[in-house]
Amino acid sequence: MSAQKINNLKTTNLDAYTPAQIATRVKNAGVGKANLPALQTFVLAILGGAFIAFGAMFYTLVVTNTGMGLGPERLLGGIVFSLGLILVVIAGAELFTGNNLIVMAWVEKRISLYQLLINWGLVFVGNLVGAIATALIVHFSGVLNLGDGAVTITAQNIAVAKTQIPFTEAFFRGLLCNTLVCLAIWLCFAAHSVAGKILAIIFPVSAFVALGFEHSVANMYFIPVGYMAGATEITINGFLANLVPVVLGNIMGGSFLVASVYWMIYLWKKPE
Repeated sequence: MSAQKINNLKTTNLDAYTPAQIATRVKNAGVGKANLPALQTFVLAILGGAFIAFGAMFYTLVVTNTGMGLGPERLLGGIVFSLGLILVVIAGAELFTGNNLIVMAWVEKRISLYQLLINWGLVFVGNLVGAIATALIVHFSGVLNLGDGAVTITAQNIAVAKTQIPFTEAFFRGLLCNTLVCLAIWLCFAAHSVAGKILAIIFPVSAFVALGFEHSVANMYFIPVGYMAGATEITINGFLANLVPVVLGNIMGGSFLVASVYWMIYLWKKPE
């Protein structure tokens, strides 16, 4: 090995970024996201909705007829559901829940409230389009008929159960969910490698899934695909009755319990 290569290895920092460095990186990433062109943001958001839907459909299959018991079944389902956020982070996409971290750039006064809300609006609609479009494709593909229709029954049960969660419970499940999702993304900013980012994602995401917390973008797939699978008792009102409190909870968890708290700890400059 040449002396130059040895020197390069010596100067390469493989340690994780510190929390203070992560805060700066998240803030700068938020500025970049808020300044992306609208069309690019929207298309990336469609991909984000589709990617989360891939994780959701993987979850639906894996938890069907496992016979493993509540805890192990949910843990396994959570691990495979992590595929969605792995695709978002590694392949590149825009995700409404993750973009709640842009609040850090706003409170730092690097972007305006208008830029923040425009980004959230574009990404939310794009995620909805991507998730529902994927649900349609899955429905017409016939893959829900796997296991002699057992996967169809699982999809129906998931969708119906979500529309029956009371408003307050849905809100707090959404809050807890996006706290973990944004912490997963936060941990990704500590990693130097793809493998490190994947490992950072798996545990927080599998935890929120196993615990039954509510993710708004995942529900944009779960509920429509359950309806298409035959759960005709689901209505638009039932869909919105889940989505509204979950979205509010997701915003509270990601924007305040993660972004704002870490901004206050690491970036807030107290007046002299």
